[in-house]
Parts: sequence; structure tokens; C-alpha cells
Amino acid sequence: MFGIVRPCAHRLGERFKNEWMAHLCGLCLALRGDHGQLARIVTNYDGLLISVLTEAQLGRAEGGRRTAGPCALRGMRTASVAQGEGARLAAAVSLVLAAAKVRDHVADRDGLLARRPVAAAARKVAASWGRAGAHSGAAVGFDTGVLVAAVDRQLGIETLAGPGTPILTVTEPTETATAAAFAHTAHLAGRPGNAVPLAEAGRLFGRLAHLLDAVEDQAADARTGAWNPLTATGTSRDEARRLADDAVHGIRLALRDAEFSDGKLAHLLLVHELRRSVDRAFGTTSCGHAAPEGAFGPPPGPYAPGNPGTGQNPYGNPQGVPPGTPYGGPPQDPDKRGFWLGCAAALGLCCTCKVCCADEFESPWSRKRREGCCSVCSDVDCGDCKDCCDCCECCGNCCSCCDGDCGCDC
Repeated sequence: MFGIVRPCAHRLGERFKNEWMAHLCGLCLALRGDHGQLARIVTNYDGLLISVLTEAQLGRAEGGRRTAGPCALRGMRTASVAQGEGARLAAAVSLVLAAAKVRDHVADRDGLLARRPVAAAARKVAASWGRAGAHSGAAVGFDTGVLVAAVDRQLGIETLAGPGTPILTVTEPTETATAAAFAHTAHLAGRPGNAVPLAEAGRLFGRLAHLLDAVEDQAADARTGAWNPLTATGTSRDEARRLADDAVHGIRLALRDAEFSDGKLAHLLLVHELRRSVDRAFGTTSCGHAAPEGAFGPPPGPYAPGNPGTGQNPYGNPQGVPPGTPYGGPPQDPDKRGFWLGCAAALGLCCTCKVCCADEFESPWSRKRREGCCSVCSDVDCGDCKDCCDCCECCGNCCSCCDGDCGCDC
């Protein structure tokens, strides 16, 4: 249940928190209903965007919600959850991509998958998920072969990539897969005119997901010797940040060209929260207001946090601490969990609500320290930020950047 779009429940507000949870639970239950309990472990935050986009174009149609029974992940409470073709498309895409992920882990002989009996079982599960995803996709008119071809092409591109290879060559398969999924929501909603702008939004979202994953994993990959697209191609973090910012801006413009019945939640997630995701990955803030004169904080100039080579250390970088490293020095790189142990850990995190409520939690697969979704809640109430920016009229959310430009086309 992870992804690059991880909104804070406090920042969403009651209405959008309930809508977001409705799509998340709808994806999970669509996986269970069509493919069994085990399939629920591929539920992910980014996959629910497909369900959100479908409903944003259709509007809240009759029969688009149902009341689900008590669930341990909701504290044994019932809830109104999304259902319909959007949730089924999201489930199909999640299954196919999860199947590809399992095959990748088997090929890399990660953890327990280095053992032949376990690897054989994992291959069987991956094949089952691939067939199930293809069947569900066909039921809503989506050819998952586009996703499978993109995933298969990724390995060949990574094998050939080296210094000087454009980073966008490496991200292309991910861009193609997400573009196809986003565009199909327009056909499900009966708005074919939205297919082109949503395909563009999906292409840029795929690029952003690939870049942010590479940025967050670069230091750990360097310590373990794992392949990383930024390191392999010699792409600097500055260039990665430029491409990420351009992608966020492009998604905002693409959404302006699409027609929605009620696009407020889609706007909040794909405009406001994506910008926060970029800031979180690069360890920066998007607020354009300087601190008041005399306020406490790090000194300006070459020792400022985020300055290349300083690594958030206000006293410089005499020992070559990697950029983004906190004061305590380089984090330890614990052994990664295998796929199945990671799945068990993920279920434990979800059942205990640590993903949302804990200040920090251990990532179930990589075992890296992650911030809980609600660990840093700022600008959660319009009354707290009216002095520096206006509220977004599209979704009621405070501008994520206090420079007066919230990216709305109201």
C-alpha cells in the first residue's frame, strides 16, 4: 500500500479523506472480489488514482458506492467504498505490475527467492496474477499487453543504459504503461476527448514515479551495489529535480485540458500532493516565503540545507557526507527483506496503522526508514495560512506553495 502520492489525512480534510479512503478500499475489495484474498497485498496508493480519475469524469453515479463490512484495516468499521469499472481497471493494472515485480525479484534472486522451491512458487503466483490482470483488463476493455510489453522492454533498456544515456530513455517504459492506464479512464467514463490529455498526464506521472523512486533509493543502491538509473546514466540530482518539476507542471496543464464532472479530488492528488511528493523525495520545501528576519534557523550561504555537497549539515561537509544525509551521519543499510517477508511486514504495518500514524516506520521490503503520512502536517487549515496565500477554489486546499500560485485554473 505504498506509492509516491501519500497524502496526509489531516491535510485532506474530512470530505476528501473519506473519498480517498473509498477509492483505496474499493481497489482492495475489487482485488479480493475478483481474484481472492492473496491479491489484496498488491493494493497501492498510486493505483487508486485510476479509480479517482474515472469517477472524476463520470461524477458520483448511482451505484458507484456501496457499504463494505467491517475491516481490520479500518478499525473494524464499515465504510462507503468505490465500485465499478474504475476500481476494476485499477485492480487489473495493479495485478499486472505486481506480477512483473515478482518476476523481477525472482530474476534477481532476492532474499528467500534465491531458493528454488520458493522461487518456483513465486513464479506460479506471478503467472496467476498476470492472467488474472489480463482477464480483468479485458472485462473493462483494456489490453494489459501494453503494460506487459513495457515491463519486458524495461529490462533490456536498463541492461544497455550507461553514462550518457538520456534518463528519459530509461523512464520511457514506465511512462508508456501509465499513459495507457490513465487514457483508458476516459473511455470508461465515455469522454473520449479526455484520452489525449490524460495520456499526457499519465506519461508524466510515470516519469515522475520512476525519477522519485531513483532519487530516494540512490544512496542505498550505491552502498549495496544495486542498479540505479541516475547513477548508471550519470544524471545529476539537479537535472532529476528539473525533470520532476517539469513533470508536475505538465500534469497540471494536462488536467486543465480535460473535462471533469467533479475533479476536486483528482486535482488535489495530482497537483497539490505530487508537488509535496517531489519536495519529500528531494528533502526540500516549495514555500517561496523567506523566514522572518531574526528567526532561528540554519545560516544562509554555502551551509544552507539542500546546498549540493553539504548534505543538510550546517557545518559543511568535511567528511564527504552524501547529500540528504541527516546530522547523525549515513544511515545504516539493513538487509532487505524478500518479497514474501516484505508482504507480511506490509500487512502488519497496515493493521497497526503505522503507515499513517507513526512518525517513522520501517519500509517492509527495503527496511529503510520512512516518514508516516501524518508525521509532518502543515498548512492543514485554511485559517492557518491566509496571511501568505489563498485557498484553492478548486479543492478547498491551501496552496502548497506560498507564492500565490496554487496551480489552479479556477
